[in-house]
Amino acid sequence: MSERISIGRLYPGLAAPLPARRTEPERTPAGATFDQLLKNQTIRFSHHAEERLRQRGIQFKPEQLDQLKTAIDKAETKGAKDSLMLLNGTALIVNIKNRTVVTAMDGASMKDNLFTQIDSAMIIS
Repeated sequence: MSERISIGRLYPGLAAPLPARRTEPERTPAGATFDQLLKNQTIRFSHHAEERLRQRGIQFKPEQLDQLKTAIDKAETKGAKDSLMLLNGTALIVNIKNRTVVTAMDGASMKDNLFTQIDSAMIIS
């Protein structure tokens, strides 16, 4: 029992050297790093929302998306489930639990519109 057990003898296949660590971050086909993808995944856009954004020519700057992330976090702490969020003249219906924008409307599309099945509203400035 005084004999030492080495990994190489007990599990011969595991004694091979480990591959060298990569020093540069792994990149996805689009060129973004994995960390950037994780960071960007905090807000999702449904297919329907993407279509509405494209149809209505709505685009968000990175700082606007950060404001939206903060608003979703705040709504989540208050217990909201589905929220109407107004951001610079754009109305977004957001499922808070899934952090998903369900649909989007510009100012012209909001006129005479009724928003249903929401439990909260937030004006983001």
